[in-house]
Amino acid sequence: MRVLLIHNRYRSLGGEERAVSDLAELLERRGHTVERLERSSRDVGRGRAARSLLTGGADGDDVGVAVRRLRADVVHAHNVHPMFGWRALAAARAAGARTVLHLHNFRLFCSIAVAYRDGAPCHRCQGRNTLPGLRLRCRGSFTESAVYAAALHRQQPHLLDESDRFITVSRAHGQRLAELGLPADKAVTLPNFIPDAQVAERSGAGEGQFALVAGRLVEEKGYDTAIAAARAAGVPLVIAGRGPDEPRLRELAAGAEVRFTGLLSPGALADLRRQAAVVLVPSRCEESGSYAALDAFAAGIPVLGSTRGGVGELVGEAVALDPENAAAWRQALERLWADPALRARLGAEVLELARERFGEERYYSGLMEVYGEA
Repeated sequence: MRVLLIHNRYRSLGGEERAVSDLAELLERRGHTVERLERSSRDVGRGRAARSLLTGGADGDDVGVAVRRLRADVVHAHNVHPMFGWRALAAARAAGARTVLHLHNFRLFCSIAVAYRDGAPCHRCQGRNTLPGLRLRCRGSFTESAVYAAALHRQQPHLLDESDRFITVSRAHGQRLAELGLPADKAVTLPNFIPDAQVAERSGAGEGQFALVAGRLVEEKGYDTAIAAARAAGVPLVIAGRGPDEPRLRELAAGAEVRFTGLLSPGALADLRRQAAVVLVPSRCEESGSYAALDAFAAGIPVLGSTRGGVGELVGEAVALDPENAAAWRQALERLWADPALRARLGAEVLELARERFGEERYYSGLMEVYGEA
């Protein structure tokens, strides 16, 4: 099969860029012809980005040219804003390819994509009604909020029409998107995967030295809950990452056994993760999925995760905790820290989960079904 991947890279790179790279490498390993067409928000000014958003993306001619040159069967799109838009999907179809739009967040409806504000999940914008995002100035300035509100309102029906299939990364994510207006009959749930080469042979959680949180330091990740739980439980905590919430988190961590590492390379973070006793994912927003949890599974490290969104779905009811219930997090962390044998058993279980539910083979099989249906 011949697949063209298109993606508008974010100004701050994250999990979506990783998903695109992992997907390309998986398809190539399985013998498919793959080409990536990417644009970057770092390379365009605010004015050009705004114009592209409002007009449905830049000229899609290069997408059509790439489809015809590659003779692509499928164009698999990820983030299309601001420089691709619905016009890229329309050009792909006009050139003879089928289109799959991979939804990693709530950008179809939400101008900030994470659907979170005022300390809680927010789904005020539904269907084509994006006025709440303008009224609340979710993008910060009135002008930028107005551009996004208008652009999402105008692009949404075209994106829905020009996509043959949608991929969501958890059932919770898909259900919420359907409530907001995504056509459920065109959507398929396909959780992210861990490449086989990244899955550990055994768990070392029983010998773990600290609790770990890893990710962008933003309010919606709930890392203040992790700090409070670790302080109350007397457990050393390592926080890997950087972001705008770091100054507040450092203040909350004052006097506690908390170490901030800053942003680490993937290899350095993997080495650190292998030394952990438990990984905490206390998200306050409804994350679609969680690479922090998946990476912990692949390393054989048990996870305490939030009940919200795709995180709760990943970790299961037994270890899913209300991100606002500090006492529950403290108790769960105390129990794991005090029982190395329990950590070792849970680590072996999540390692098996990584192999069986989130390995390459299951993902590849599901992806081929999506492409076939498209």
